[in-house]
Amino acid sequence: MNPKLKLALSSTTLVASISILLSYNILAPPAVPGSYHLHNAKTIRLDSAFGPESLAFDANGDGPYSGVADGRILKWQGDAVGWTDFAFTSSHRQFLPSIFTTDKTGRLLKYNKSSKEVTVLLRGLAFANGVALSKDSSFVLVAETTTCRILRLWLRGPNAGNVEVFSELPGFPDNIRRNKKGEFWVALHAKKGLVAKLALSYSLFGNTVLKLPLSFKQLHSLFIGGKPHAIAVKLSENGEILEVLEDTEGKTMRFISEVEEKDGKLWIGSVMMPFVGIYHL
Repeated sequence: MNPKLKLALSSTTLVASISILLSYNILAPPAVPGSYHLHNAKTIRLDSAFGPESLAFDANGDGPYSGVADGRILKWQGDAVGWTDFAFTSSHRQFLPSIFTTDKTGRLLKYNKSSKEVTVLLRGLAFANGVALSKDSSFVLVAETTTCRILRLWLRGPNAGNVEVFSELPGFPDNIRRNKKGEFWVALHAKKGLVAKLALSYSLFGNTVLKLPLSFKQLHSLFIGGKPHAIAVKLSENGEILEVLEDTEGKTMRFISEVEEKDGKLWIGSVMMPFVGIYHL
């Protein structure tokens, strides 16, 4: 048999097998023990946009503002007005190849507004993502998405300059946001499914998966275990898991990227969904 034809048939068979496994949720990760129901969240839909990845309120408490997939930054003006355009940035977003290839070129940077100088604080990070400063500014956290963990870099005190693992998480962290108490909300894009675990353990497997004739939707489905879901974790100032919120069936929330706590509510963003979620604490 022609080698190219043989390879094509093998790839087709593998893709078909994967599709069957996904359809039966065989690869789906289990719920986190003790988690609370996130599917009770309400949603605010976006007009002609999707992917409200990050959320922030301004100094006056107005907003939230949210960056969406097409590069716009939108501002929430309340139910009467809805979302309005605020600014425009880059629309380029890619993340799955970085995870499947276990890329470690991420960095943590510090920008000095006075001198306009940029300093590299950490190098060799596996998909550096969300960043948050502690309440007393003694340390800064950075999410390593690929390794499913949060790192802490001490900025002051006897440990200044040292970096350590702050928390190990059950899935892939995106943004980190500190609340008024000094605790941290971490949004997880997804929990670790079987395929993701194999890709992280064996680089050859991850690179092979990327070469399969799969669409982004199929590849992403493999990555999340075939079952859309949402999970958010609240961490203490010491990195202990205080609370876990989940929508295990993806009924309301899916693939969340940020959790911002304000006035007894959690405002929840998603890199892939066309709405912002609101969860009452």
